[in-house]
Order: sequence, then C-alpha cells, then structure tokens
Amino acid sequence: MSKNSILNFLSAKILRKVPEITIFFWIIKLLTTAMGESTSDFLVHQIDPVIAVLLGAGVFTIAIVLQFWVKKYIPFFYWFAITMVAVFGTMVADVLHIGLGIPYSVSSTLFFISLLVILYAWYYCEKTLSIHSINTRRREIFYWLTVMATFALGTATGDMTATTLQWGYLTSGMFFGILFLLPLLANKYFHINEVFTFWFAYIMTRPFGASFADWTGRTTDLGGIGWGTGNVSIGLGVLIILLVIYLSFSQIDIKNNSQS
Repeated sequence: MSKNSILNFLSAKILRKVPEITIFFWIIKLLTTAMGESTSDFLVHQIDPVIAVLLGAGVFTIAIVLQFWVKKYIPFFYWFAITMVAVFGTMVADVLHIGLGIPYSVSSTLFFISLLVILYAWYYCEKTLSIHSINTRRREIFYWLTVMATFALGTATGDMTATTLQWGYLTSGMFFGILFLLPLLANKYFHINEVFTFWFAYIMTRPFGASFADWTGRTTDLGGIGWGTGNVSIGLGVLIILLVIYLSFSQIDIKNNSQS
C-alpha cells in the first residue's frame, strides 16, 4: 500500500461509531470492566493460562475487526469490542505481573506513560481529544488505542491498591468509585473541561468495576465474599446483553450520531 493510500485511508470520513454519553454508557462501561476482570480470572484458573490468553487474544481481535468493519455505531459490535478489551486487557496486565514478575507499581507507571504518549499523539495530529469528533479513521484508531491503554492502566492500578498496598478489594472499589464520580460532578456543577473529566472518569471505571468484581467473585481467603468468578461473569454478561438489547431498540444513545 502506497503512502498516499495510507494517508487517504486514515483521513477518510466515517460516521461516528461511538455512543452518546448517557447514564447507560457509564452503567454498561462499569459492568464490562467488572465482567472483564471476573471472566479473565475464571478462564485462567479453569484452563491452561497460555490457552486462555491466546483465546482472549483471538476473540479480542475478532471484536476489534468487526467494530472497524461496521459503517456506523451498532451497540452490539461496540460493546462486544469494549467487553473484549476488558477481558484481554486484564489478561495482559496479569501476565506482566504474574507471568513476568513485574510489580504493579512498575506496570502502572508504564501504562500511564503509554496513555500519555497516545493522548499526546492524538492531540498533536487532530487538535482534539473529544469523542464527539470521532469522524475519521485515524481518530477512530486513536480512540481505540486510548481505550486499550486506559483498561490496562486501570487494571494494574486497581490490583496495586488491593494487593500491593493491601487495601483489599472493597476499600479499593469504594476509593475508585469516589474518583470516578468526582470528575463527573465537577463537570456538571463547576463546568470543568469536559474532555478531561470524561477521560479521567473513563480510566477510573476500570479499577472501580474490577475491584467490586474481585470482591464478589474471589474466595474469602483472598478477600472476597465467595460468589465465584464464573457466576459473577455470567450474571454481569446477562445484564450487559439486556442493556445492549434495550439500547438497540430504544436508540437513545445515537442521538446526533451523524457524520462530521
């Protein structure tokens, strides 16, 4: 593919393929982060961890390809991609710590730097970080790179507070829940920059949701209440499917979802 062909592909106009930010966006986002944590934990303990990671990588690739393939925002494809980012992102963060022995403090720092680099490149190229402007292929690529980086960062940070700092899952969940709400309230009542508050809250959804998934799914000796990671994953999956079906029929999250 020639350089001009690549540039034309990246600059090609597309329909906006992200949902409007409603209360349902945040609810499903939190549910997917929790499901990603519980599903990843269940798989790596039920089957060979290497096979689990390869399976996660394969389904994640399919989900992302489908999301880029569709021509407009379709709730099922979008939230399928987000869910698989959550599952595979959890696996990647856990591989770095459990498989390679990298401390959560180090991986959190590396993921944070990676996120800053992606955001800087996005802003340098596009002069905006607003998700309301995802209307070219290049911006769509930057968007999903940012999403993946936030998941990895949130996973490592949540595990660091829960285990390395020994806060426990419940305390970590409440802490990140407060950090999740603060920017949203700041934007609503004090009109703090919308782009900053969105991405800050977005990052916090990962450790917020994942901490409560661990608290409900893990056994009591690991600081949970013992519902079982498989049961938690199935329950969250059902809730996500029901909400996505509702969004598909109500279309309340595609208001103004048009080109340009």
